[in-house]
Amino acid sequence: MCQSPQNRPLIDKAITFYGAGSMAEAIVRGLVSRSVVLPENITMLNRSNAQRLLELSERYGVQINNDEAAKIEILKTSPVIVLAMKPKDAAKALKELGPKLSSDQLIISVIAGLSIYTTQTLLGNQQPIARTMPNTSASIGLGSTGIAFSKEISEEQRHLVLTLFEAVGHVTVIEEEKMDILTGISGSGPAYFYYMMEAMTAAGIRGGLTPEQSRELTLQTILGAARMVQQTGEQPSSLRAKITSPNGSTQAALETLDKGDFFETVIAAVNRCAERSKEMGAMLKEQIS
Repeated sequence: MCQSPQNRPLIDKAITFYGAGSMAEAIVRGLVSRSVVLPENITMLNRSNAQRLLELSERYGVQINNDEAAKIEILKTSPVIVLAMKPKDAAKALKELGPKLSSDQLIISVIAGLSIYTTQTLLGNQQPIARTMPNTSASIGLGSTGIAFSKEISEEQRHLVLTLFEAVGHVTVIEEEKMDILTGISGSGPAYFYYMMEAMTAAGIRGGLTPEQSRELTLQTILGAARMVQQTGEQPSSLRAKITSPNGSTQAALETLDKGDFFETVIAAVNRCAERSKEMGAMLKEQIS
């Protein structure tokens, strides 16, 4: 197919998603909707759920295959493989994948807790690895992705990974040892805000608003607050102080949050998420032998 400069994708290499869960779908949706990769250059594989693959193909126009022989050939020849299976399935899958790979195939991992060392050890070779932690907001081009690279990555491969994730949001390149705390902040972070939105919406409904009114008020409030921080450049603490009058209603609300140790509870949640990421990584490391 002849492509004009206007409709040429940012990435023209074939990309195989090995795993077809919610994170894989979020990334694919972002890539396809923003014309970063043509749908026909994306292949999605999973262990056995043919219905799930069919749904993804119909939704995004991507290639799928559930035939074992065909899957092996796809994995042997794909220049870029995104590891997106569940952590519990990773060790077995990587041990089987390793012998099929050539040294120039790029592996991008989105598996929480899976270190570069463990990935390469399970594969059985020093494959070029990009360890990433995106979040599901990539599906609308507003993702936040942390990336750490193995020393085997070429400049071309590094550029490809950065292009891929910058096209669906913000990218932070970090030292690998900081990946777990990043997971606690941005990887799982959207869930914290969704949970708070659930609570705010429920409060509105209990107070007499309709579900739709409460939802829209909560949504716009969250959006507005995030944009205020982004566009003014002010610290959240400064913006909070500006709307907190002494003995006013906002102060009363914040004091209620403080009674539940809100600030330290959020920090504890982020740290627990990071700890759990480390625990999952340790469990995967145990499966090396």
